[in-house]
Amino acid sequence: MPVDLTELNAEELSARHEEYLKAYADLLNEGLSLDLTRGKPAPEQLDLSTGLLGALGEDDYRSADGTDCRNYGGPRGLAEIRELFAGFLQVPAEQLVAAGNSSLALMHDSLSYAVLDGVAGGPGPWRGTTDAPVAFLCPVPGYDRHFSLCDRFGIEMIPVPLNDDGPDMAVVEELVAADPRIKGMWCVPKYSNPTGATYSPEVVRRLATMETAAPDFRLFWDNAYAVHHLTDETVEIADVLALCAEAGNPDRPFVFGSTSKITLAGAGVAFFGSSPANVEWLLKRMSYRTIGPDKVNQLRHVRFLRDAEGLAAHMRRHRSIVAPKFEAVREVLEETLGGSGVAEWTRPKGGYFISLDVLDDCAARVVRLAKDAGIALTPAGATHPGGRDPRDRNIRLAPTFPTIEEVRGAVRGVATCVLLAATERLLEKVGSR
Repeated sequence: MPVDLTELNAEELSARHEEYLKAYADLLNEGLSLDLTRGKPAPEQLDLSTGLLGALGEDDYRSADGTDCRNYGGPRGLAEIRELFAGFLQVPAEQLVAAGNSSLALMHDSLSYAVLDGVAGGPGPWRGTTDAPVAFLCPVPGYDRHFSLCDRFGIEMIPVPLNDDGPDMAVVEELVAADPRIKGMWCVPKYSNPTGATYSPEVVRRLATMETAAPDFRLFWDNAYAVHHLTDETVEIADVLALCAEAGNPDRPFVFGSTSKITLAGAGVAFFGSSPANVEWLLKRMSYRTIGPDKVNQLRHVRFLRDAEGLAAHMRRHRSIVAPKFEAVREVLEETLGGSGVAEWTRPKGGYFISLDVLDDCAARVVRLAKDAGIALTPAGATHPGGRDPRDRNIRLAPTFPTIEEVRGAVRGVATCVLLAATERLLEKVGSR
């Protein structure tokens, strides 16, 4: 186990630096080609859903109410798939829309409609002006694709700290109460990307009840990992839709989810859930771009997953593949960086990512060193708006796609890069004294 590098003197640091330079040279000579960049399901996970492809028989194309799923229509999606996922997403089936394969597309469309037309009950379009753009709160570290959507629509992003129990509510409440430009907030409430943080009941309650200067404020509630547990514990979150309704803010949450990391990533079903007014708002605007979703795909999901217990059993099979990879990351990080004083990492109970914090001003250097050694990492800063981490310390690790042997090799290589970058930085500090 490494010594605490931050406690070493200049001579000791120099010796360690030489040691890590040699280790990095050995790493370069391995000729690695490993990838920890994106949270994709592994082929073995996709294999779990091969049965989806043959879930419908030749004459099995009618839903429970007799709808011919091969034809147009049914903008809300099949009732039976909405009933299947209603409990997991904490949205009544009648207030849930089942759409195409991508929840990101639903988030994009919802944001687009809000910018063009405004939201249900709101004062008007979210189109900002040059001197007063619309703004969103962005818990950090967070999901880079959320930030990209804001960039796409010219929405100013205001970072707020993400704690173990959710966003720092003192900061959130102060901001939304004072600034009517703040129209929304990104939330990944369970097993957040990338830290794995889960919002506490108190945080959800405060989000539901807080006073906002903008009367049309919306929580973009991206419940992407609702059923993606890594342990025997089934972590639950408070029902944001019910709490908002009780607080007199029924239109505040837009709830999103999908089966993309449950069945087949490119052939899943996405969901939008909210108040009746928001559902009608969305459906009216969707009617201009589609005459109904892929109901055949929705029907085969129902046939394949069957019911709530069938879905839970399916996700336990996912866990048996994914959890050992997360454990491998933990073991290697503990072995190589534990006690070093130059790195901290999360230990999520679910989701798809691990968040690694290194010394300030070192993350970009670690990513460059890793790239040169054949290890692809998510760009430093990707977990912050604009790709700019003010402390240059956060790195997102995505261990789901590689094999467990590749995960171990990649993380061991990353650790070598962390130690080299850290000693470089510490020596610079010693030299500047």
